[in-house]
Amino acid sequence: MPLILLTTSPRVAPGLLGHRAWQVLRSGRVLTGTPDHPQLPYLAEAGIEVEVVAPDPARLVREAAGAEIVWLAAQEGDEDLMRAVGRAALAADEPPLIEMVPGSYDLPGARVLDLVAVMDRLRVQCPWDAKQTHESLVPYLLEEAYEVVETVEDGDYPALREELGDVLLQVAFHARVAKERADGFDIDDVAEGIVAKLVRRHPHVFGEVTVEGADEVNANWEAIKAAERAEKGRESALDGVPLGQPALTLAAALQRRADRIGAPAGLPEDAASALGRRLFELVRQARADGLDPEAELRAAARAYAALVRSWEQRA
Repeated sequence: MPLILLTTSPRVAPGLLGHRAWQVLRSGRVLTGTPDHPQLPYLAEAGIEVEVVAPDPARLVREAAGAEIVWLAAQEGDEDLMRAVGRAALAADEPPLIEMVPGSYDLPGARVLDLVAVMDRLRVQCPWDAKQTHESLVPYLLEEAYEVVETVEDGDYPALREELGDVLLQVAFHARVAKERADGFDIDDVAEGIVAKLVRRHPHVFGEVTVEGADEVNANWEAIKAAERAEKGRESALDGVPLGQPALTLAAALQRRADRIGAPAGLPEDAASALGRRLFELVRQARADGLDPEAELRAAARAYAALVRSWEQRA
């Protein structure tokens, strides 16, 4: 007879089980080692009796030899128990057929729920996390973003996974801090906002607009952004450009916005130093050549760093 191991995801609401899971739950004796398993009330409501027993691999294998046994695994997976059951089955004279049935599956993005839960707990139980503010977290957000840039430039894609996780933590952290304000928001509000923005700015995907290519997509995007600024009462095309970003990136962003509305391109002599004007024009030249001035200077700086290290080794 089979020993069926039924697993469920803690990221799916209890009671939401697949058809195969309900079949096996009604086909044999159901056991669990988790007295507070969140599925129990829903199984009881469905008329399915579940016995709570001490986890005993040898006993499970022995009893499955005479009757079908369904083991409702803890939501953490009962991995140690499952390995012990496998060893006990190998040692049995007549090992039962062991089948694993997933009762519920995670959807893409489900692990973000774990991050939200962990962040909630840290905010309450960790003294350092509890005292952080939006202002105190800003340096970490900038640092993590630059570390993502570094891994991409290095082509270190295994490290990119970790660095993106660090950035995602900052998003979750800020959302958790904001949740405590009277006028605050939470991570769902953050997600809702960006989803709405993406849908609104992609009418060629979510609406009836037809586009010829990427250039037309970009033109539509900018037109929609301009309409959004007008709706919010913003008067300048430069509204929304963060002035705290690195100077080369800032200059490029301001030039792009100004070009779209036909604003004057040059700087008057009394507006900046001669060096400042030269740097500003170099940014314009880089843009005309289809280059990112920030990335170009960073690449030059990284090359110089490698040159200095090589010189140090020779010296």
